[in-house]
Amino acid sequence: MNEFEDLGFCKLDVGRNERTGHPEVVFGQGKTTDQVETIFTRLVEIHGRALVTRASEEMGERILAKYPEARYDEVSRLISFGESARKLPGKVAIVTGGTSDIPVAEEAAGTAAWMGCEIDRIYDVGVAGIERLLSQKDRIREASVVIAVAGMEGALVSVVGGLVRRPVIAVPTSVGYGANLQGITTLLAMMTSCAAGVTVVNIDNGFGAGFQSAMILQLVAEGT
Repeated sequence: MNEFEDLGFCKLDVGRNERTGHPEVVFGQGKTTDQVETIFTRLVEIHGRALVTRASEEMGERILAKYPEARYDEVSRLISFGESARKLPGKVAIVTGGTSDIPVAEEAAGTAAWMGCEIDRIYDVGVAGIERLLSQKDRIREASVVIAVAGMEGALVSVVGGLVRRPVIAVPTSVGYGANLQGITTLLAMMTSCAAGVTVVNIDNGFGAGFQSAMILQLVAEGT
């Protein structure tokens, strides 16, 4: 099989599943509905599964009309079809500072689940009411990877990083008042966290966090 197929408007990376363990994922934003449908259809034909991020409602309706078993989630804006042939070991805990962070957290959850991860959602446990977080510390410690999603000043990540002995993937969100600077303040705070074992993805990049958590657990699976 060639590494890519030329569809005219894009060069579809059909060899990515063989190289990385997972098919190419479609970034829906900026694409037309026709383009997304064409790419999605070809991915399903080749791999038996597909995932679109940042999808519009129109894209979701078009895909579901063609693939009734597909799912469009309005919160995460993910369109998914099929699932990984293998279930990865361990569990991914997704922790949010507030309810406003849930859309980004759900993008992470949906991505990781599609890639074969078991998900534990622990939402609205920000440090402004730190007892909420501490009441869940045993549950968080049971996870193999923790994704911490927060806006404002992003303090949640440093606290979580100090509670666990597992990798923490930090996701800054654009949630916050003016000095949050659409997530830049949160991003910089997370990048300068004093907690060891914390890595940071881009602002609102739930997909990146979910994908990375699955790659960590894929490594665990391949090492057993």
